[in-house]
Amino acid sequence: MELQGKVIAVLPEKSGVSARGEWKAQSYVIETHEQYPKKLCFDVFGADRIAQFNIQSGEELLVSFDLDAHEYNGRWFNSVRAWNVQRVDPNAVAAMQGGMQPVGSPFPPVSAAPQAAPAPAQGATAPFPPAQPAAPAAGGSADDLPF
Repeated sequence: MELQGKVIAVLPEKSGVSARGEWKAQSYVIETHEQYPKKLCFDVFGADRIAQFNIQSGEELLVSFDLDAHEYNGRWFNSVRAWNVQRVDPNAVAAMQGGMQPVGSPFPPVSAAPQAAPAPAQGATAPFPPAQPAAPAAGGSADDLPF
């Protein structure tokens, strides 16, 4: 999966020692540029990748990540791990907000000005037939309700 946005937080690096040796991980928060911006906290695992990606707050990035979940003491926890990070030109972001669809967005962009619906052609059938006036019921009422 991929997500493009601006890094709004760089969280402190975590490290430890496991059976396989030392490890390091760092978390980052990225915010999208959609009409309703979304935030995602993702992790970069490994000192080599942390140094390779060198993510700084305020940068515009395209993050490729994997989602996974694990169980611990009867509770489930999600994991969002980045496996690739690419810098994005900030000028391209401004152009994208001007009409192009963001990466990973399931819906087309919404235009600023509402467009009028095209007029139906003559002879074209409407989705519903025109309403006809109801005939008066046996009781003399023009109301077609059964009660």
